[in-house]
Amino acid sequence: MNGSRIATDAIPLRNLRKDVEVERQAQFVFAASVPQISAIIPTLNEADRIAAAVSALQGADVSEILVIDAQSNDDTARVAEELGCLTFQSPNRSRARQLNIGADKSSGEVLLFLHADTIVSKASIDRLRSVMDSHPEILGGGFTRLFDSPSVFLKVTCFFAAIRSKMFGLFLGDQAMFVRKEQFMKLGGFDESLAKGEDLNFSARLRTSGKTTTLSPAVLSSARRFEKHGPLIQTWKDSCAATRILRDGRRSK
Repeated sequence: MNGSRIATDAIPLRNLRKDVEVERQAQFVFAASVPQISAIIPTLNEADRIAAAVSALQGADVSEILVIDAQSNDDTARVAEELGCLTFQSPNRSRARQLNIGADKSSGEVLLFLHADTIVSKASIDRLRSVMDSHPEILGGGFTRLFDSPSVFLKVTCFFAAIRSKMFGLFLGDQAMFVRKEQFMKLGGFDESLAKGEDLNFSARLRTSGKTTTLSPAVLSSARRFEKHGPLIQTWKDSCAATRILRDGRRSK
């Protein structure tokens, strides 16, 4: 009786294989219909911080994570490789060069550029996928941003940065900028002649080429760069540098 029942309840291996194949095909169709995201992280001596950023991206199921290291003196490259990232070395310490190398080596349709100390949540990545899938007219953009600091002043700067991004389409690297790879190539990538401000320069060129957008939930970026001079003085320095970059960009047109 027991043997008879087992034989009756068993699923034929032939049907099992069909079910598995149908499931695989369904997964392939789903993956093909959703924009694949390549996350690109330029690094320099970030061995102590890279794991948090990579872990968040892995939890968000991005298609691939590329770490472009600029000859770090610590174990950044080794840590990135052990975390499963595609790791490359830049011949020089130029963030623009690192980002361009990452874009060249990537295979995704959407490029997501972020700093090693910026955390992007699964909700943010899901939002990015949804927008880029349902709005083909959007070429790129960035996220709203929060700092990992209790500073009220920095919270205010984040509020105004969001307004700047939404009104003028200008983004900084710690806002996790994104762009369709096809459009990135058309624009010639980041300007490697710039020692700083390649992010602002690129977003200014991107906004003139088509529609951009500012997404939320916000990404969480480190406030460590404000430690030396303090939030007020560093923000003033950043604002002056941004003005020069945008002014020089207009003159070069």
